[in-house]
Amino acid sequence: MSDIPADDLGAQLLSAVAKLNRWATKHSELPIPTGQARLLSLVEAHDNARVGELAAADHCSQPTMTAQVKRLEQQGLLVRASDEDDARASLISLTDAGRRVLDEARRARSATITPVLAGLSEQDREVLVRANELLRQIASERP
Repeated sequence: MSDIPADDLGAQLLSAVAKLNRWATKHSELPIPTGQARLLSLVEAHDNARVGELAAADHCSQPTMTAQVKRLEQQGLLVRASDEDDARASLISLTDAGRRVLDEARRARSATITPVLAGLSEQDREVLVRANELLRQIASERP
């Protein structure tokens, strides 16, 4: 077993994941700016969310999120729908074009790491498969 305390392991793991994300983004040819791709992903995860909910999830102000949503809406990547429970509010979701652009961005980022993974030993790939399963399990748990 590892002698690394859980809090140190957590910090190291989060740092490694963040570095991997930055590396993949830096070496990818994304179809849209990184921040816009991140927002599309956020909208996908919180489908039919209000702007305020998206702002809270992204740790930004509601006016900032409103401007970002409006920009992607003008590009045809997001759409607003009336909230049946509150006529003053809108629900934000991806358009088909938004989903295609998000998928394209994900494929571009994935393509950067594929050659690296292909160069690993079978044993190391198996370790990453198991680590991926654990990371997905951890990420799906609600506090």
